[in-house]
Amino acid sequence: MAESDRTTPETKKTIRTFAAASFLNDMGSDIIYPIWPLFVTQVLKANMAALGFLDGLGEAIVSLSQAASGYWSDRIRKRKVFVWIGYLCGAASRLGYAASSIWQHLIPFRVLDRAGKIRSAPRDAIIADVSTDADRGRHFGLLRAMDNFGAVAGILIAITLFKVLGYRLLFALAAIPSVVGALLILRTIKEPREPSGRVFKGFTLRDVDRNLVLYIVLNGVFALGAFSYSFLLLDAKAAGFETGFIPVLYLVYSVAAALLSYPFGRLSDRIGRKPVLYMAFGAWAAVCAGVALTDSLPAVASLFVLFGVHKAALEPVQKTIAAELAPKDYRASVLGGFQMVVGLAALPASLVAGLLWDKLGRPVPFMVSLGLTAVAAVLLLFVRETRTSRP
Repeated sequence: MAESDRTTPETKKTIRTFAAASFLNDMGSDIIYPIWPLFVTQVLKANMAALGFLDGLGEAIVSLSQAASGYWSDRIRKRKVFVWIGYLCGAASRLGYAASSIWQHLIPFRVLDRAGKIRSAPRDAIIADVSTDADRGRHFGLLRAMDNFGAVAGILIAITLFKVLGYRLLFALAAIPSVVGALLILRTIKEPREPSGRVFKGFTLRDVDRNLVLYIVLNGVFALGAFSYSFLLLDAKAAGFETGFIPVLYLVYSVAAALLSYPFGRLSDRIGRKPVLYMAFGAWAAVCAGVALTDSLPAVASLFVLFGVHKAALEPVQKTIAAELAPKDYRASVLGGFQMVVGLAALPASLVAGLLWDKLGRPVPFMVSLGLTAVAAVLLLFVRETRTSRP
């Protein structure tokens, strides 16, 4: 029997619903993302360090919200409530962006926006639980593919309507898809039934083995150099691209990520997770080297394709490995803690990258990131991959 034939109708329904909601939410997000750095720096007059602070703060909030929601999801044995509330937080924050008149006003709405990521660890735990070792990479890959196809739709909306609506009306429009996604989750997803008498004993570091600790550490090291996409967009602007073309470059990245996420997820089911993760590291290393070595517009544009390859290989497999190394009873807690480490590393990553850019030039943060990527790749050699979670 083929692998796809073993997937139950309820599992298919769950995966497809999450995929559709992810498409809608990312469509809303990516109406904003291509013009976000321009809005912050040109309309609200913030410098690069302030942009780095906002982006890094957002990722730090993501990390804390995911760790908290993962723990409480395991504790109360509920997943769904975190998902639909998370989507509503994202919608509300975009209305706040639209109303902001100075960059400091963005701070509470950035916190609210990224706090919406309370949805991620509980949702990922549901996906990991309803999947098998043979299709888990494929399911996470499908989710990321729909995220990225949503991004493509959002970027096209931004490109089409930007000159008509401007920044603020576009930001308000971006709230609508996430509200629809929240309603879809409320109507369709059924809360998994827990065995009667099952008690949450509390999650401690004793529940994490050395293999998982090493994996979390190496991803933290990599995240120290994985600063916000905003720097790549502004590098393209500095290389000579017109402002109106910047969203097109973001579209190129998103199309590449959308087309390749599912194939990379399937590939990891066949050849293992670590080889695909090495492909992700290699693609990012090529992006960093490319920024330092060339300023030609075609070469800079090609870096966005490589960035899409990097994200397509990284995001499905990164979470899949963490889910498979985690004890099943604490899967949401581990996924949330994993994202907390990665996200906390992102705050100094983007802030320091902004300072290095301002003080030493735009290639410098990319060269630092290249070194950190090499360290993470070496540490990955010592991680023992497993397709079966510990009981």
